[in-house]
Amino acid sequence: MPTKISLYIHIPFCRHRCAYCDFNTYAGQESLIPAYLKALQAEIEQVAVKLNFPHEIGTIFLGGGTPSYLPVEGLREILNTCRRVFPIRDDCEISIEANPGTVHREGLSELRRAGFNRISMGMQSANIHELRLLEREHDPIAVIQAVASARLAGFENLNLDLIFGIPGQTMDSWKKSIHFALDLKPDHLSLYALTIEHGTPFKKWVERGLINVPDDDLAADQYEYACQILEEAGFEHYEISNWALKTGDRSKMCQHNLQYWRYLPYIGVGAGAHGFLENHRTVNVRGIKAYIDRMNFSVEMPFPASSAAEQVGELDLWTQMQEKMMVSLRLLNEGVEAASFAQRFGVELEEVFGDQIARLTRQGLLKWAGSSDQRRLRLTQQAWLLANRVFREFIGLKEPPVFRKNAHSTTTRVP
Repeated sequence: MPTKISLYIHIPFCRHRCAYCDFNTYAGQESLIPAYLKALQAEIEQVAVKLNFPHEIGTIFLGGGTPSYLPVEGLREILNTCRRVFPIRDDCEISIEANPGTVHREGLSELRRAGFNRISMGMQSANIHELRLLEREHDPIAVIQAVASARLAGFENLNLDLIFGIPGQTMDSWKKSIHFALDLKPDHLSLYALTIEHGTPFKKWVERGLINVPDDDLAADQYEYACQILEEAGFEHYEISNWALKTGDRSKMCQHNLQYWRYLPYIGVGAGAHGFLENHRTVNVRGIKAYIDRMNFSVEMPFPASSAAEQVGELDLWTQMQEKMMVSLRLLNEGVEAASFAQRFGVELEEVFGDQIARLTRQGLLKWAGSSDQRRLRLTQQAWLLANRVFREFIGLKEPPVFRKNAHSTTTRVP
């Protein structure tokens, strides 16, 4: 049976870089867009040649940056290249991130015809003052117009991103943003707590006393309010920060992100993109010009990396086990299934993480669920706001004797 792989394509261009953003994005680099698109196609082709085992692409995700800022013709060519060199599943989820201020009806219709079937819009807030603080270029009216245009264009799978914990944001303004979003009838919602990242204008403003550090207690209350209201609205809270509308047996969960959270293989192409394939992690150079130069020179790199990679390494099984715990515990219902863990890694979950599981269970942060043959480890509701504390318990651990006996592996790095 073919291995189902996801494909992430990074688009690092933005019209304006927001004050809180620490992603690999650049403003004022529009002159490099044609060369970047050409380099992207070359990398996609190069990676496809290296996949010498049965595989199929189950999801494609264009993230950024602001992918919707690029010409539709270039985005269409990227998808056409994917179709030409990869076997694509008929039910492939093809997502694009969009800024409400960079889309219009005609362009969205063209994106839909090109093959995109899921769109994620960075609404962030329904409060104009919060949007200005975040340095977002759109306003709430633009969100309404963008969502309406996306629906008219034929998008039946639409996500809205919102941010809570914004300096100056009140519980009342957060409630209004939540209800504003629900009135737009999205299929999916992603809610993220604002973090003050090093190197961002927000960090400098905090250090200079121009804005306050986000209030953690208020942010916790905002999160709990969202959990309650979205459940009442028929959304399934399937991941710490993500909710999907569920009607009957059908759910609009993001299939691409599920691939990450289930710790399954994905290809990453584009400047700064990461990949995880055949037990290897790849990391591409971050700079747009450096990325284009790498692809133009077409330097041969070890499997499964492309010429754009600045790092490729094989992950030993013990590292993979720890990372599996960290990402899969984010799934609130699925969690980590004991039987599938044992099948994948050749060792029982409690043999390698027994002490951590016992301690976190006593603390009320983890629990077992499911029948005896489908036991799965989940976060408790109490742990939803303390998830990073739980994840730290599974990272950077000394390899246990039982694992050294049953599953040797090595790790290498190639610059």
